[in-house]
Amino acid sequence: MATNTNSSQNIQQKKSIWTSAALIIGLSLLLLVAVFSGYRFYQLSIEQKQIKEDYSLSNNITFGIFSVDRWGEKISVVVDRRVKGFKLTKNQKAEMQQEVEKELHGLINKAVADFTKPKKGLGAKLKKFAFDSFVEVDELHAQVPSFARTIVLKITSPATLKKIKGIAVSKVNELEEQTYDNSDTTITTVEHTIFDKYKVKNSTEFDNVVKTKLAGIKKLSNQFALIMMVCVAIVLLLWLILRKSQKLHVSLFIMSLLFAVVLLTVGVISPIIEVDARIDTLTFALMGDKIAFNNQVLFFQSKSILGIISTLVEQPKPDAVLVGVLLLIFVVVLPLLRLIARGIHISCNHLFNNPKVLRFLAFDLGKWDMADVMVVGIAMTYIGLNGILKSQLSGLNIENETLKTVTANNSALQMGFFIFVAYVAFAKVLSLLLKKIDEQNGPC
Repeated sequence: MATNTNSSQNIQQKKSIWTSAALIIGLSLLLLVAVFSGYRFYQLSIEQKQIKEDYSLSNNITFGIFSVDRWGEKISVVVDRRVKGFKLTKNQKAEMQQEVEKELHGLINKAVADFTKPKKGLGAKLKKFAFDSFVEVDELHAQVPSFARTIVLKITSPATLKKIKGIAVSKVNELEEQTYDNSDTTITTVEHTIFDKYKVKNSTEFDNVVKTKLAGIKKLSNQFALIMMVCVAIVLLLWLILRKSQKLHVSLFIMSLLFAVVLLTVGVISPIIEVDARIDTLTFALMGDKIAFNNQVLFFQSKSILGIISTLVEQPKPDAVLVGVLLLIFVVVLPLLRLIARGIHISCNHLFNNPKVLRFLAFDLGKWDMADVMVVGIAMTYIGLNGILKSQLSGLNIENETLKTVTANNSALQMGFFIFVAYVAFAKVLSLLLKKIDEQNGPC
């Protein structure tokens, strides 16, 4: 009877071992999928950040609206087009002829007055006598219209207009060369570097490439983030299915901790917030044409939690450095330390020299774990920044007869933030599960 009992126990133990091994192998494969997805998500987020930084540099307001060279180029194009397309209408030619006639009549009257005024001296009197004898003033005035018509035809001939346009264009180009703000060389260097990097020839091609790349990156990033969320959801589903299989809880909990580490790592190193303020369009009316600037970036920053900490630590101010160090400790180090302590506590508590310290790290240290506070802080920061940017940008929206500006606030929380939120929620669930397992199993 005892032999049968031992045999039954051995079979149950072997079955338990095989079940636990199968669970670990299955979750390990799932963990590899989550790790790969997290790695690809991080790569894509960094690539997206780099593309947007290049775009913001290429379209920076310093190299656009605030550049005298850019204004000079655009104004020169408008003036050049107006000069080259200049043509006189019939009404304008008639008005010109009237003005020429008026001037010619005035010149005749002035000449007549000069010759007919009283003269002194024999020579002057002879000139006056000759003028009175041979010159008919009325005939001169009668010939004015034909003279004026000949002058207007000569001035408005294609050859003459071409010369006039050439003089005007050369003067405009001369003025453009004199108006120089030393940014043209910098703009050219930046554009060539960025265009070579993306293998494009001009800004239009660059904009199209950027839009295509960002759309593809966004789609892939969402897919990899979804895969990570599905992996974590499967782990939670296994907890629901195996809630009565207490012998598997330890293995399942340790594997769950590894999934939490993946979420924490990806959430900390991936961009969580993006601040993007720009002038979407600026249209200025000049000589009947419109000078336009599009997508002028006022400010762009994309930061991860580690990026925020790094920025604070690099500041020369001690208070900023202190805040950065505290964030590193309470948002990154302590959460990771708690995950490690939980794994050790549930699996090999008896091997630890001081179980009280381990229990403090696994349970009581949660009071100092500020990951959930960080989530609220990021959300509040985003809401505050978004409100400030909208308020400030609204003051730049102008519309009148000559000028129209439209601003855009493209600031947004990034997917890295939601992965970090997923870690915080998952860590809370693991805390509850740890307490339940600890109550059921007692000391390790």
